[in-house]
Amino acid sequence: MANSPFLESIRHVMRTKHYSIQTEKTYLLWIKRFILFNQKRHPKDLGEQEVTQFLTHLAVNREVTSSTQNLALCAIVFMYKHIFERELTLLPDTVRARAPRRVPTVLSHKEAISIIGLMRPQYKLMFS
Repeated sequence: MANSPFLESIRHVMRTKHYSIQTEKTYLLWIKRFILFNQKRHPKDLGEQEVTQFLTHLAVNREVTSSTQNLALCAIVFMYKHIFERELTLLPDTVRARAPRRVPTVLSHKEAISIIGLMRPQYKLMFS
């Protein structure tokens, strides 16, 4: 499957559209994973239902981040749009991965006071 004519045709289209080599590699990887997830059935025989199942699998079973899931979706959308000339409509029951929750790093009151205590006198007032 590494050098299948189908994947080479996708590579050719990406090269003619001047996609970066890294984008090409990443898209081809996700397209391969999509095909393998669907028991090596040809993507032209698949549709929104299979795309939804694949994206849901990534979010639920593989626990990928939302950006990873979105990258997989972009690769699949590219394939359907530029190879099959078909627009995909995601089904509403697609489970979307959640963005990781980022908690800001904040100094405690005690930590802030100890840092201010180490400063030179001319800067203490500014940071107090």
